[in-house]
Amino acid sequence: MEASTREVNRQQKVGGMAAIYLALAYIVAMPFFLLVVDYQGATTTAQKVALVVGNYSSMYAMYLVTYVAFGIVLGVLTLALYDRLKASAPAAARATTAIGLLWAVALVTSGMVFNYGMTTIVALAKTDLESARLVWQGIEPIAQGLGGAGGEILGGLWVLFVSWVALRGRALPKAVCVLGIVVGVAGIVSVVPMLNAAAYLFGLLQIVWFVCVGVALMRTKVEAVATNARVAYAQ
Repeated sequence: MEASTREVNRQQKVGGMAAIYLALAYIVAMPFFLLVVDYQGATTTAQKVALVVGNYSSMYAMYLVTYVAFGIVLGVLTLALYDRLKASAPAAARATTAIGLLWAVALVTSGMVFNYGMTTIVALAKTDLESARLVWQGIEPIAQGLGGAGGEILGGLWVLFVSWVALRGRALPKAVCVLGIVVGVAGIVSVVPMLNAAAYLFGLLQIVWFVCVGVALMRTKVEAVATNARVAYAQ
């Protein structure tokens, strides 16, 4: 029993490190995509293809780190949080985990589609620039849509549900849960076209939330979480 508890606590620490990685990935990605390679500022397909061709290697590496690896690590964090949430609300914890894993798969897929798409058009642009632009018009919306460009619905739902279930079951500190609810709502409302800018608030606040969750997972013992869950359930 003691060995099993130690193993679960070890898994929680791994989940905490995963959350810290996710926060760092955001911190690295935001200045890169907004300042170093201002892809969001490109308004035409010609400008976007020029940016991809001129920054292929760095963009490829960044998409690996901030989408493919991000999605994989997010899966690790999702499962670690499930271990904390299931004691007080098993059904809600399963539903929350399913949403988190869906988000993780979407991000991995987005990164892989974007990177392979870039590889394709970089090669094509050497011989037929116009065709490269046409191909990119078909690839980019798919990759961006999977990555949440149309609104952070999956990420918002996951953070909201994690925070709500954790608040009810006392699985995470109350302040972290309240912050998570704000983050989740920002992600969900960003789906509305006129409120799409809320995705920036979602990203910025989620950095703080990931750090707080990471610290909580690395510090809190599973025994204490289970006790809190029993108390919350009894109330």
